[in-house]
Amino acid sequence: MERIGFIGLGLMGLPMCRRLQAAGFPLTVWNRSPDKLEQARAESMSVSTSLVELAGASDIIMLCIADAAAVQSVVAQLLPVLRAGQLIIDLSSIDPDTTRRCAEQLGQQGASWVDAPVSGGVRGAEQGTLVIMAGGSPEDIRRASQALQPLSQRITRMGDVGSGQVTKICNQLIVAANAMLIAEAVALAENNGVDASLLAPALAGGFADSLPLQILAPRMAARQAEPVQWKVATLLKDLDNASQLSKQSQSATPLAALASQLMRLHAAQGHATADLSSVINLYQDHHQETRPC
Repeated sequence: MERIGFIGLGLMGLPMCRRLQAAGFPLTVWNRSPDKLEQARAESMSVSTSLVELAGASDIIMLCIADAAAVQSVVAQLLPVLRAGQLIIDLSSIDPDTTRRCAEQLGQQGASWVDAPVSGGVRGAEQGTLVIMAGGSPEDIRRASQALQPLSQRITRMGDVGSGQVTKICNQLIVAANAMLIAEAVALAENNGVDASLLAPALAGGFADSLPLQILAPRMAARQAEPVQWKVATLLKDLDNASQLSKQSQSATPLAALASQLMRLHAAQGHATADLSSVINLYQDHHQETRPC
């Protein structure tokens, strides 16, 4: 088994590390915020004190961090110490242009890059059922797939570097618009005397069914926003990437734009770090003054 260095122990990163550890991979972890390393130590993970140390102990380095700026910062610190033949797998969701620039910088060092954003949320990370959309050479993705196997139910090569991030943006357009529609449906059911907790089981297997419906509708009906599975701010970041990409490619995305406006309103009301299920608050009667038309 190749040695894995994992950077980023957030909502998704830590459960991924648990699965890699359980699969027997030699694993070293690092996080920008040192406090999150204490939990890793408590679970007997090998904790690195620096990115230099982590790079020296790893054949494959996985990134699972917040945004493009964070990825660029980490890459800038890794570049001077990378070795030819090392592979970077970026599980983060960032814009395709940044991805391609990072891959080009690594290539000058003889290292390789695979963009491998994931979908499936915290539950998917915990259960190893994430779906991974990958961009990179066939050879690099075959190598990456061996390390990603404990995390995923499916890995699909979408094309060259950057293609994985484009696909993740498409994924997030559907998730965001779906989440807002689910909130509207829950509120509509409640306002007309229907028990909204029955929506997900009633619609299961039908044409309106989806994984977000089965997860979000019951949480919305119960006004349950804990534990956090998808942060509103994270999805907003992905929608901003979608807006940028749609402008660059002159693609019309009006539904995504509306979902972004509503979600931004929700975040501005103090819910940026809340779970996505909390968007139901936009439709509650006591928010009448900010309720969307």
